[in-house]
Amino acid sequence: MNIFIDNKNGEPIYNQIYSQIKGQIISGELKENEPLPSIRGLAKDLRISFLTTKHAYDELEKEGFIYTVQGKGCYVAARNAELIREENLRKIEELISRITELCACGNISKEEIIEMINFSMEDEK
Repeated sequence: MNIFIDNKNGEPIYNQIYSQIKGQIISGELKENEPLPSIRGLAKDLRISFLTTKHAYDELEKEGFIYTVQGKGCYVAARNAELIREENLRKIEELISRITELCACGNISKEEIIEMINFSMEDEK
C-alpha cells in the first residue's frame, strides 16, 4: 500500500490518508480482508502523529471501508457494491457540474454533450 503525503496542498493529512486508502479499496488495489498497516506503523513510516493516522482509520471504519479485529489490526472490509456505486455517482455528479460550467463558457449544447458521451461509451464496449 502506497500513501503519499503532500504538505503543500493544504488538505489535512488525515484526509489525504483516508482518500488514498479509500481509493485503493474502491479500485480493488486493496483486496477484501487484506490487512492494513498498523496505525502506529503507518504513522511511523509517514513520520506523522499516531492520532492523525487513527483519525483516518476511524473515518474509513465509520464508512464501512475497513474493520478492526481487536488485538489483530485493521482489515479491508467486503466491498459493498451499493457503497461503491454511491461513491462513483458522487464523483460523476462532480464531473457533470464541471462539464456544465465548461458548456456554458464554450456555448456547447446539451445535445453535443450527449453525443460525446454516447460516442465515448461506445468505445468502452
